[in-house]
Amino acid sequence: MRFSSLILLNLLRRPLRSALAVTGVAVGVAAVVALVGVARDFEDSLRGVYESRGVDLMVIRAGSMQRFSSVLDQSFGEDIRRLPNVREVFPTLMEVVSFEGDNVVGVVVQGLPRDRGPLREYRMESGRRIERDDRRAIMLGKVLARNLDKKVGDSIEVTPGEPFQVVGIYDTFNVFENGSIVMGLDELQPLIGRQGEVTYFTVTSDRKDKQSLESLRKSIEGLKPGIAALATREYIDTSVEIRMARASAWLTSTLALLVGAVGMINTMLTAVFERTAEIALLRAVGWRKHRVLTMILLESVVLCLAGAIAGTVLSILLTQLLAQMPAAERMVSGRVAPDVILQGFLVALLVGVIGGLYPALRAARLDPTAGLRKE
Repeated sequence: MRFSSLILLNLLRRPLRSALAVTGVAVGVAAVVALVGVARDFEDSLRGVYESRGVDLMVIRAGSMQRFSSVLDQSFGEDIRRLPNVREVFPTLMEVVSFEGDNVVGVVVQGLPRDRGPLREYRMESGRRIERDDRRAIMLGKVLARNLDKKVGDSIEVTPGEPFQVVGIYDTFNVFENGSIVMGLDELQPLIGRQGEVTYFTVTSDRKDKQSLESLRKSIEGLKPGIAALATREYIDTSVEIRMARASAWLTSTLALLVGAVGMINTMLTAVFERTAEIALLRAVGWRKHRVLTMILLESVVLCLAGAIAGTVLSILLTQLLAQMPAAERMVSGRVAPDVILQGFLVALLVGVIGGLYPALRAARLDPTAGLRKE
């Protein structure tokens, strides 16, 4: 009998125990792939908002870990625009609102210049873009419009007692933007009491080599104290919201994997105790210690890889289901990155090694004579 066939036969001889071990690992892997995948998807979606527009630098108030808390004077944009190697500078004001009556919370409102820049780049699914002379006009992402059951021409109270008319519904490749509201910067400022203020500036440069961008970054930060100019990736990666999402995903996943690892150790130890005579006989007929150790370790790894497959399938189904839920579809696209799936398999492999190592060492150290006598 082949060595690999023996390993599979040993696992199939105890189907219920093997199934329970696989289930424990599957839950842990599903937690890793689903939670980390959702966090990564949101991060990539947020980064894509800026990278798709060729933004090179994000200018914010230094020390603003929570990005929406950044406050800058709108006139500072003119100082940036006069610097060499600056092609475009656009101000953006961000706010978060909720529509409790529709059970839709945490909606991002973006205030953008009316006649230029990002506002011109939205692809309209219906209606039109906001124009220079519009008043009390907004655009909705298609996902948010569906959640609120709104269409072009309908009215929405962005804040209580402040109705705005929907003039257009847009569709972008980005799930974050599709769940947002867009309005004129000049109307959002007085609406939330931030006249003359913006959250950040996006800066596009003429020369995009590393040295030129670093020089531009230093020039912007040198204009006045308390200013930070960050590359797009750094702007996203250092935000407290993204860090908390990552930490929460890994913390929950780690707890689930610890439970799976403990279950795997228990499963393999029980298997070794039950097969004492069998292992002793194998040692008596010439099996070396390393061969016994390899057998038990591989049994543990095979169970964990089976759990990884089941957990990955489960996580993809859960992520797809989450993306269909109104409360989450504005932030979750349902995609799971291949590298996140690979992480799940690597973690499962690690659990297999950890869960099987101690039982395998006990089996390898078993004295053949004592084992046969016990039987």
